[in-house]
Amino acid sequence: MPFLTVDNTRLFYRLEGNPGRPVLILSHSIGADHGMWAQQVADLLPHFQILRYDTRGHGASGTPKGDYSIELLARDVLALADALGIDKFAFCGLSLGGMIGQWLGTHVSERLSALVLANTSSYVAPASNWETRRRTVLEGGMAAIVDMAMQRFFSPETLAQGDPYANSVRRILLGTDPAGYAGCCAAIRDMDHRGLLAKIRIPTLVIVGDRDVSTPWEGHGEILARGIPGASTVHLPAAHLSNIERPRSFTTALLEFLQAAPDSSSDPLDAGYAVRRAVLGDAHVDGSVAAANEFTRDFQALITRYVWGTVWTRPGLSRRTRRLLTLAIAAALGRWQEFTLHVRTGLMRELEPCDLKEVLLQTAIYAGVPAANTGFHIANEEMQKAHTGEAAK
Repeated sequence: MPFLTVDNTRLFYRLEGNPGRPVLILSHSIGADHGMWAQQVADLLPHFQILRYDTRGHGASGTPKGDYSIELLARDVLALADALGIDKFAFCGLSLGGMIGQWLGTHVSERLSALVLANTSSYVAPASNWETRRRTVLEGGMAAIVDMAMQRFFSPETLAQGDPYANSVRRILLGTDPAGYAGCCAAIRDMDHRGLLAKIRIPTLVIVGDRDVSTPWEGHGEILARGIPGASTVHLPAAHLSNIERPRSFTTALLEFLQAAPDSSSDPLDAGYAVRRAVLGDAHVDGSVAAANEFTRDFQALITRYVWGTVWTRPGLSRRTRRLLTLAIAAALGRWQEFTLHVRTGLMRELEPCDLKEVLLQTAIYAGVPAANTGFHIANEEMQKAHTGEAAK
């Protein structure tokens, strides 16, 4: 298990993804653990090396007794980064994690490439609320606050629907050591970053949940957005744990912010060729380029620039999802050459036979059995070629 001892406290962490990618550290809410980010990881891994960890007093990390401070929790992050050889990183923190992010952005901005502060605050008043909660869990355990916390974490609709991720949060919350939770309550109780926000001089995104009663826009998000120079803002129709209630919207906002938009005056042709090669393979692209002549060259540039360099580079959908959409649309319209190309190259990369089956069953319902019949025939042939290795020749 990946553990690191910091200040006589064992910290649990998970470092995932390909070395050499930019590092993104994800920091969770009070009462949660690193698993809170599960819905973001798959879409983030193609772009980042991701470091998730359990804040001290939470999850598999150690629980020293007594009050904690935001500075102490932030120095845990720096110790993890140092031990793992991470000199510079982007940081995304939600709730308590966002408070940790503010300290990092204020005191060690040279270590951060970007900062995302989600559903958080620079000051939570009155302090007595957090003192009361601290005493409550120490005296009555986590069961004494679980219903209240869940009603603040999630909207009534999410709770009523029996959302599995919300139910997971409930179990994690109940399993949190009351001493660790109380220690973090003290850190929030004693925090006041209002006078420090102007010192954050790195690109910063503030994410706010419009149904968040814990850290709403008024008095919380608005202060962050106004106080941090150049901060941008995204509002989501969510309660406090917005990354769980609106996972796709949260991830898209994160990717659009962290992946700097290309200069509007730049030509997306180079990016288009890179994506086209990643999706269709070098052999196909090299063949298309070699076969181009004076008559077709402009068309090849057009599709590379706008199909691959403009649409397929957008972070809102994964390449696998875009591939499945392309297959369904091509089958529905009878564009069998395009369909065959994406079946063949998809089987070499993101797709499996079960994916093709589900796309074609969906096609049968919404575009007609004849289209699906042809699609199944082509897909079956390509699967046989892939099995024998013929498709790779």
